[in-house]
Amino acid sequence: MNLSRIDLNLLVYLDVLLREKNVTRAAEQLGITQPALSNGLRRLRELFHDPLLVRTSAGMTPTERAAELQPMVRQILSAIEQTVMPTSEFEPEKSQRTFRIMASDYAETTLLAPLVAALRVEAPQICLDVLTPSDVSFHDLEQGKVDMAINRFDRLPQAFYQASLWHDSFSCLLSANNPLSHQFDLDGYLASAHIWVSKTGIGIGRGMSQRDGQRMGWVDEALAELGLQRHIRVFTRHYQVAAYLAAQPDLVATLPSQMAKLFADDPRLCVRKPPFMIIPIELQMAWSPLLQHDGGHAWMRRRIIELARDVVGRH
Repeated sequence: MNLSRIDLNLLVYLDVLLREKNVTRAAEQLGITQPALSNGLRRLRELFHDPLLVRTSAGMTPTERAAELQPMVRQILSAIEQTVMPTSEFEPEKSQRTFRIMASDYAETTLLAPLVAALRVEAPQICLDVLTPSDVSFHDLEQGKVDMAINRFDRLPQAFYQASLWHDSFSCLLSANNPLSHQFDLDGYLASAHIWVSKTGIGIGRGMSQRDGQRMGWVDEALAELGLQRHIRVFTRHYQVAAYLAAQPDLVATLPSQMAKLFADDPRLCVRKPPFMIIPIELQMAWSPLLQHDGGHAWMRRRIIELARDVVGRH
């Protein structure tokens, strides 16, 4: 195939079509008419000898070939964007940029607090707009409307860039007045009332109940492997709330260790090792390919990764 005969705009069309999965919305984003984009899609189908997007009851669905092409097309376009992007170096001490970061309260409390302290010295005019997982969709992140998402993810779209910030074990937080604090064993753990806390990924959460075995998460999956089950009295999506509730004498919160250690000096609470094995979790940072080569974004990513190492190294 003669590459000089390929219209690179077609790759731009394909990139947006595979993100939007809707010809009308994609045309609006590209600033062209719907007939023009429909004609572009026809040419793309001829170029790749594949329908690429097929109309189904769920809307426009990418074919297997389109799913394979999506990360490659995004990589090609990112390389072109990097080539034509201005080469002026990002100067954090002068920047007045606002970074929008989606973070769970686990990530916000353990990682963003030291980030704010570092920015106060290194980039005093930079502003952080911190969003919760329920405020954001994968589409927002993909479009670059959110700079980065920091959370634990069950899955991430293949097109996203990502970095592992740390792996974390679990600890139990309970009242210093809880009789179990003196002899923290499995029988006592199972006899206690528990606070369930979790919010992975992005998007609106759903209500929970004791019967939601498939969505209970790491702690309850570990117990299920032993043929055991704990009694949950409170379901929450906020780790700090769980930690404060653990001060009550009859409740136990099983939390990621980095979170539990923040309360280690609280005289009302004590931290104990779980009396059974729980698989560690991973805190990840994800961002859009659209921002991969942005100088300011790259600087912020590096600082977050460096601070994550510092947090882990302090304990």
